[in-house]
Amino acid sequence: MAVDKAPLLLIQFSRSPQMGQVKTRMMPHLSAAEACDLHCHLTLWVCNQLLDCGLGAVELSVAGDPDHALFRVCKALGVARLTLQRGADLGERMFEAMAHGLAHYEYVILVGSDCPSIDGSYLEQAVEALQVAPVVLGPATDGGYVLIGAGEIKYEIFQDIAWGSDQVYRQTCHALMSSGLTWAELPYLSDIDGPEDLAVWETLQRARRDDQGV
Repeated sequence: MAVDKAPLLLIQFSRSPQMGQVKTRMMPHLSAAEACDLHCHLTLWVCNQLLDCGLGAVELSVAGDPDHALFRVCKALGVARLTLQRGADLGERMFEAMAHGLAHYEYVILVGSDCPSIDGSYLEQAVEALQVAPVVLGPATDGGYVLIGAGEIKYEIFQDIAWGSDQVYRQTCHALMSSGLTWAELPYLSDIDGPEDLAVWETLQRARRDDQGV
């Protein structure tokens, strides 16, 4: 018997904040404590963006301690579920999260916690793209991607990818071609990974303060 599925699940990946283990590319420009604070602020920012768009249920999938205070705040904001990431590497963890989501939802969109530029408009573009393609990718300016969405997924598109390198997007596109899955491409966005990216983060915060009249 066919199971009725909900329309859309939004999954956010994040790590429990531990000084010296998150946002390490920001150091020594930022201290370990400052880098950890940045990670927390970005996680909350992205969480709010996903919740505010109102497109679907939001799941926070974490590596580390799911009971950390940061994630309890996310739950209080309206996150539907907290789950643990499972898998030997990032690709396997992403596949497991998306495959599990697709068992219950028509579409799944997964994002990290490093790209605060993902907003409601960008997520709406991703949903629209999934009406015409089984996969959508939001490429990052550093050669990775900031978003992947799917109505159909295959394990091989996450295999043999040099995660963390500037080849991730290119290798993923090649894997998609090899798997027979077509994809749509969204506009490029910037991750907040190194000191050179902090200007983007500061601009976004300033714009929000201006909008709020602060």
